[in-house]
Formats: sequence, structure tokens, C-alpha cells
Amino acid sequence: MSQVFRALSDPTRRRVLQLLRQGPMSAGELSDQFDVSKPTMSAHFAVLKEADLVHAEKVGKSVIYHLKLSVLEEALLGFAQSFGIGVEAPDQHREKAGWTGN
Repeated sequence: MSQVFRALSDPTRRRVLQLLRQGPMSAGELSDQFDVSKPTMSAHFAVLKEADLVHAEKVGKSVIYHLKLSVLEEALLGFAQSFGIGVEAPDQHREKAGWTGN
């Protein structure tokens, strides 16, 4: 999970993920959206691949990136649960079930 949060810590990488939500894009199409060098973008892509947030597919001379949303969802769910977000307190669960403890 630490690799996912490392990847998400950078605004450029977060923007890449946002762009990929619209659908697969080539490395060139993604790079055109940023005012950084191609080697810098390649480094960002490598971090995203290492975190398993994107899948790279070689098509001819192009590399097409696909978002792996399930990995991101799992990481965010795990993070939220580690803080008790989305988890009911035991007393609330008992009250909903009609259990009063008497």
C-alpha cells in the first residue's frame, strides 16, 4: 500500500490517473498534457506501474496506458478502514439489530 500512496503523492501522477479514467491513452497523449520532459514523464509512468495503478500495453511503437482502478479502490478502502472510516461502531450495529443487551 505504501507504493500506492507514494505514487499518489505527486500531483502529476494524480492527474495522469484522472486522465486515464476517461479511457486508455498513449504515453505521447499523456505527455502532451504536461509541461515536463519525456524522461520525467517516463519516471512518473514507472512509479505508477510499480504501484500497479496502471497497465502498460505495447502497440506497435506506442505504449498504451490503462487505469487499474481496482488496485486504487483497494488501497483507498484499506486506508479508510485503518482509520475506522466506513466501519460501524459495535454499539451502533447492535442497536440496528434490535439488541439491547438486556
